[in-house]
Amino acid sequence: MITYRDLHGLAEFQAAYDLQHSVWGMDDLADPPDLLMVVQSEGGIVAGAFDGERLAGYVFGFPTSDPAVQHSHRLAVLPEYRGQGLGVALKAYQKDWCQSRGIRRIRWTYDPLMTRNANLNINNLGAFGTGYLVNYYGSGGSYQGGVESDRVVAELFVTGRPEVRAEDRVAVVPDFHRLLRSDEAAARAARTEGRLAMQSRFEAGLQIIGFDPGCSTYIFGRLLPEVA
Repeated sequence: MITYRDLHGLAEFQAAYDLQHSVWGMDDLADPPDLLMVVQSEGGIVAGAFDGERLAGYVFGFPTSDPAVQHSHRLAVLPEYRGQGLGVALKAYQKDWCQSRGIRRIRWTYDPLMTRNANLNINNLGAFGTGYLVNYYGSGGSYQGGVESDRVVAELFVTGRPEVRAEDRVAVVPDFHRLLRSDEAAARAARTEGRLAMQSRFEAGLQIIGFDPGCSTYIFGRLLPEVA
């Protein structure tokens, strides 16, 4: 049985550090145990999904300059626990955690060409894509494969999802990392194509309001009424 709770004690923060390397590779700049502990003590969230005493997944977020917004920096689930809903459950725990503390929005970033994450963030969690960041983390590291690390800014309204109106669509490659392993040039081209298409929609004042996993297509539109 999987249980969800805040992390306690240096050993559990060390487990979260080790989990990061298991998910993103040993060259990942993992958040160290002492940082996780201090951020938690200063008002951030470091919570985990536990299988008995084993940490199977975790979420890490911290306060921003706006007291009503939390930045969710990391969410990771060990490979052997994927497909069991732990990511959604961790986000639900984080949402309840924020709501109980008067935090109204949770903000994070994700790779727009990782369609599994797009489906999780936009459809399952109900977040909106509100902006586009070019090469946010650089192109180094095995996870990036030498391709620029563009990110979409996702925002989740803790108190409920506003009504929306769809206006446009942008299709992306269905399996970017598989393409990256087989044809780096094609992966770079896919990154550039997706970047230009999505930036133009954001510049027009649209947001990502949905994602169609069947055809790997983002749905852009507007919130009704507009929410600041």
